[in-house]
Amino acid sequence: MNMARAMKHASIAAFVSLPMLFASSTGPAAADPYRWCAQYGPDGDGGTNCYFLTLEQCQAAVSGNGGFCTPNNFYTGPAAADGSRRSRNRATR
Repeated sequence: MNMARAMKHASIAAFVSLPMLFASSTGPAAADPYRWCAQYGPDGDGGTNCYFLTLEQCQAAVSGNGGFCTPNNFYTGPAAADGSRRSRNRATR
């Protein structure tokens, strides 16, 4: 009888501790550094690939496929440079 009780307690302990182990091992969500998605096919129904850092990479991937590039809605990287900053090396007159 003691063996059955010990097994019951061990299974309850495992049942309770395993979810806590998995929950504690997950870290914060990683940022999505890919800014562009390729939509393949003329209507975008041929598939999607959101692994492009630059628009040029995306355009090269869809070239000749009839696809197009769109911004990645899940992009969480740094904001795009707006071109309003001046270069530090610019000479002042």
